[in-house]
Amino acid sequence: ARSHAARTTHEALKSAAEIGYPVMVRAGFALGGEGSGIVRDAKELAEKLTEVFRSLSAGAGLPQVLIEEYLGGWKEVEYEVVRDRADNCITVCNMENLDPMGIHTGESMVVAPSQTLSNEEYHSLREIAIRVIRHLGVVGECNIQYGLHPKTGDYRVIEVNARLSRSSALASKATGYPLAFVAAKLALGHTLPELKNSVTRTTSAYFEPALDYLVLKVPRWDLTKFAHAAPRIGTEMKSVGEVMAIGRSFEEVLQKALRMLAVGAGGFTPLDSKRLTGQAAHYLDQIRHPTTNRIFAIAEALRKGVSVQKISSLSHIDPWFVEKMKNIMEFEKLARRSDLLGRSDLLWKAKRLGFSDAQIATLKRTTPEKIRALRRKHEVLPVVKQIDTLAGEFPAQTNYLYLTYHGDSHDVEPGKKSAVVLGSGPYAIGSSVEFDWSGVQALKTLAAKKFQTIMINYNPETVSTDYDMSDRLYFDELSLERVLDIVEFEKPRGVFVSTGGQLPNNLAIPLHKNGIRIFGTRAEDIDRAENRHAFSALLDSLRVDQPAWAELRTLSSAVKTAEDIGYPVLVRPSYVLSGAAMSVAADRGSLIAYLKRAAAVSPDHPVVISKFIENAREIEIDGVARNGRLVVYAITEHVENAGTHSGDATVVLPPQRTYLETMRRAKEITKKIIRELRITGPFNIQFIAKDNRLQVIECNLRASRSFPFVSKVTGYNFIDIATRAALGEDVSGNYRTVELDFVAVKSPQFSYGRIKGADPTSRVEMASTGEVACFGDSYSEALLKSMLAAGFRLPKKNILVSIGKDESKLKLLPSLELLRDMRFKLYATENTADFLQARGIPCEKVYKINTAKKLDVTSLLANGKLDLIINIPTHPHQGESTEGFKIRRKAIDLNIPLITNRQLAEAFVTALAEQKGNGLKAKAWSEYRT
Repeated sequence: ARSHAARTTHEALKSAAEIGYPVMVRAGFALGGEGSGIVRDAKELAEKLTEVFRSLSAGAGLPQVLIEEYLGGWKEVEYEVVRDRADNCITVCNMENLDPMGIHTGESMVVAPSQTLSNEEYHSLREIAIRVIRHLGVVGECNIQYGLHPKTGDYRVIEVNARLSRSSALASKATGYPLAFVAAKLALGHTLPELKNSVTRTTSAYFEPALDYLVLKVPRWDLTKFAHAAPRIGTEMKSVGEVMAIGRSFEEVLQKALRMLAVGAGGFTPLDSKRLTGQAAHYLDQIRHPTTNRIFAIAEALRKGVSVQKISSLSHIDPWFVEKMKNIMEFEKLARRSDLLGRSDLLWKAKRLGFSDAQIATLKRTTPEKIRALRRKHEVLPVVKQIDTLAGEFPAQTNYLYLTYHGDSHDVEPGKKSAVVLGSGPYAIGSSVEFDWSGVQALKTLAAKKFQTIMINYNPETVSTDYDMSDRLYFDELSLERVLDIVEFEKPRGVFVSTGGQLPNNLAIPLHKNGIRIFGTRAEDIDRAENRHAFSALLDSLRVDQPAWAELRTLSSAVKTAEDIGYPVLVRPSYVLSGAAMSVAADRGSLIAYLKRAAAVSPDHPVVISKFIENAREIEIDGVARNGRLVVYAITEHVENAGTHSGDATVVLPPQRTYLETMRRAKEITKKIIRELRITGPFNIQFIAKDNRLQVIECNLRASRSFPFVSKVTGYNFIDIATRAALGEDVSGNYRTVELDFVAVKSPQFSYGRIKGADPTSRVEMASTGEVACFGDSYSEALLKSMLAAGFRLPKKNILVSIGKDESKLKLLPSLELLRDMRFKLYATENTADFLQARGIPCEKVYKINTAKKLDVTSLLANGKLDLIINIPTHPHQGESTEGFKIRRKAIDLNIPLITNRQLAEAFVTALAEQKGNGLKAKAWSEYRT
């Protein structure tokens, strides 16, 4: 594509005029489309350039932008190419984006191999890819992206990545070709013919995989967690994860993938009208102007009779794909009016089109269990197939497996002495690599104990779906139906549900009811901890304190209960993970507003209201038990007060501010709970502490997201210990986890820069998309290292302070005095400035946004001189579009470091003062263990 690099606004405007509007703007040397956008005239371009250049100059990025020809509506096609030093060159995989150019490939649905390219187009683009990698002299792996005109066949090379990329991971998992392994060997000087394919074990690496199956990647978004976030998708990545489905028809992989997203979709079917219309006025608008729900809007359009051609013209999705989608909706109509349950041929057709038992049950108004029994009676059963990359031409020994109804025989025999580990599914806010780490550690322990290991997962980004992590990898759904299919075929000794987060944990009871052995804590005891009523009764019986709560099924009862408990109250649906749909209501008005907006209260959809305890501190215990006895544990404390979700909190180990007596009591309460629940395996218990009172707020009988952190800090692999305990091994020992000679801090990583419109404050609902951890000889050193590792930058001179409540101003006063003593130049918003000046702290007063005063917030932010903004909102749980919100949002958009929590601000300023002049030492992990 025609493209010019520009370092100034003048250069960029000149380039755009030469290329012709509209143009694509991209920040130089940025990943995931960060800072990119489509501009349609010179005015828009000037505004966009101001934002991008300010953001780049504030960070570590080079102040360079790319002005490119805009190819909106063209097809996007990718090739993965490998070349060695002897000039041997092959294409490993080609992929086709369902979504057109203009939507980032990380935001697109992607199918492999390509489905709508002609033979001439396929081979022409393949030849060009090989010519490009040879011309560039790349040795190793390379990704090349094209724009292809859907009618003329005209093409543009969009991008060449001479490295392993997001698409490389997908291509590797899709084909079974170990791209990273081969690329590393080629970099060391090996040639392709020398290398054996470590997946198939029967061919060299010098071959192009042939696929007799389809793979579909679908992104996962979590924008619904952010009240003001724009739901549109485009050139900048917003997705937090992805899934990969394998099958032998497009209809099959589409339905599989949409279920795998774990967003409440049963397959290719419209979402309920409230969720669909909540993001756009009409489903056709979501097709024309793509949102995260566009695929479900297409289902709604097809159900309402909108033509394939109209949907294709609105979306620029090739009609071939839309026609396949229509096949699903047409069969849905047939299924409703036919005797589907009495005809095995229709059952076969339904399964080959990707319909789950639950979908069929909904269509026929029966239960999934009855559909499963009916299928077994008629022998409508899936077969196990290999991803062999050879399309059956030669024998293969690959351990990549999937289930399909397109086949009549299994490719493998059942294993012996096997154990199944359920993976964590898609990365999402609240479930990320922390749970995959736990699953991988369980696999390693099982392998060491001579079990044949079986992993079920479908996330191509994970380590657990690498070819050498398990003896058998089922790249398939984590649904009850599919897990039962696999377990019935493999007949393992048992299933581990406790290492993959909430998704597999929810299967404990259904699997148990189907006669499947669950390793570790009994399914009934898992349910006692998960069921709010049962767990509350358990705590009462143990005389363990807990916040007052009630489950309500009507709006009036919810309001009355909140008034009885006393505001503020925490409100949430009955079963959640990562605080989904949680909120704090400060008064009657905000409670009613929340219940009407986010939680339709009904007998079928109750909400839980509990007392929200202000100014309380949160601590957690992660541990392993065996037969109800505590084996090993670690106590962590949160820097932020309770009210910041544990996944967004800054976590410290060992605790620095928690009294020994508090830790002793927390341990005693933990012992009582694990004894009563007869826990064998991992667990996590969360406490809040205030005024010498300790209350339990949650207990999870599974690995928590902090298990990798506590394992790496203490030096004891908690998952290894938990897995051995679940297998019946005596794992007792003298574990030293409290008295450590160093401090570790875990900090959250946020992606607010990509989520336009979201309020960047930490609340009870989780918002972080990643985390980092660092060690230090002191708390202050570890905290600063951790914040820097998460992308924070230390201030050099100018700091803007804006503090809401008077209580917060008073508590932050010592910190602000420290900033003064360190000779920082302070700016403060009006009320905060008055407060500081009255107490002898010099600062420059800054007036409200867009006022005619001498120095307003807008001009201060625009001059690019601020190094840090400390903005403590008055009501962090409300998320209202206030003056404070505008400051916070502008800080993120301009890439200015931001702190919005009082406790973190205090800790940061103290650490800054203590470490000033000392420097931050880089030491190996092992050095802290000696």
